[in-house]
Amino acid sequence: MDLKCPTCHNPLEQVGTHAHCNVCDTDIEVQANCPECHQPLEVLKACGAVDFFCQHGHGLISKKRVEFTLR
Repeated sequence: MDLKCPTCHNPLEQVGTHAHCNVCDTDIEVQANCPECHQPLEVLKACGAVDFFCQHGHGLISKKRVEFTLR
């Protein structure tokens, strides 16, 4: 993930469904989108693992392929 803070443009550190800017000391909500249809993904959490599921026919999506955007 290569997201940058919308205020100071420094790299953000992802923490779950939020990203944190250490410079501004702010949290920003992050949206996980399908790389194929660009629709929001369902986040599945179990036993410490996080998986992503596309309800629009693309099934399970690897965390490496997820497109993260700021909300």
